[in-house]
Amino acid sequence: MTATATAVLADGLRKSYGATLAVDGVSLEIRGGEIFGLLGPNGAGKSTTIGMLAGLLLPDAGRAEIAGGDPALPGTRRRLGVAPQALAIYPELTAEENLRFFGVLYGLAGAGLRERIAWALELAGLTDRRGERVSGYSGGMQRRLNLACALVHDPEVLFLDEPTVGVDPQSRNAIFDQIVRLRAAAKTVLYTTHYMEEAQRLCDRVAIIDHGKVLALGTVDELISAHGGKSVLLVELGAPPAGGTDPTGLGGMLDGTTLRIDTATPHEAIARVFAAGARVERLQLEPADLESVFLNLTGRRLRDA
Repeated sequence: MTATATAVLADGLRKSYGATLAVDGVSLEIRGGEIFGLLGPNGAGKSTTIGMLAGLLLPDAGRAEIAGGDPALPGTRRRLGVAPQALAIYPELTAEENLRFFGVLYGLAGAGLRERIAWALELAGLTDRRGERVSGYSGGMQRRLNLACALVHDPEVLFLDEPTVGVDPQSRNAIFDQIVRLRAAAKTVLYTTHYMEEAQRLCDRVAIIDHGKVLALGTVDELISAHGGKSVLLVELGAPPAGGTDPTGLGGMLDGTTLRIDTATPHEAIARVFAAGARVERLQLEPADLESVFLNLTGRRLRDA
């Protein structure tokens, strides 16, 4: 598979659970060597989509492919690694024993198995702790091992479902470094997260899904440009504008001495503030970002299920 070939394909996937339509015609084409973000609120259809792509769920309609093959077939599954949000490791085993178990499941043996275990331990930063039971590991160490177990058989495609949930900042950065190494090795990564800054930092392209449909797909910059909305300029005033100027005349809302201006042209907004004779103590510009895109597309209502 070349770096430009299609590594993961979803073509019109549909899946219902009784009267509930969980996935409604999802189509995605993820290129080889790409880190692709799949984002959505709780209950948006992400897990069901990933289940069909991984061959764990049979779609009601449409088709899924991994590296050109049917993900339900064993030969295709060997080309896929999955690191689920619910840790898929055995706490009563050591890190090395976990990696050996999963390596053998994928047909590794002998020197090849030993080499992959050593590689995975180094990737996870657990070489010195390889002989300790996983039950004594911190949450971050367990997350890193969860990722390593998904990679021990050297798959072409990797699905990462919330890989940094509940980890410390050091482990989070270590996981980021591991994902960047995977990109350099031309691996394909499907990445789901609720942390928008992670997707903005790591992903080459992002799809936002809700109510079982893809609402938008593109690079982060493309999504921000199309759906991010206006930037927010916060102006901390030393005093109200001279002459009792109505703040709404500046295109903003005044809360105490803080003026908030939603604007697509922040430089012009700043010029208006100074032209009004305001004594400015501090300026803060909050540009539109992927979180703005996500909220604008999926709404701000709480999702608990």
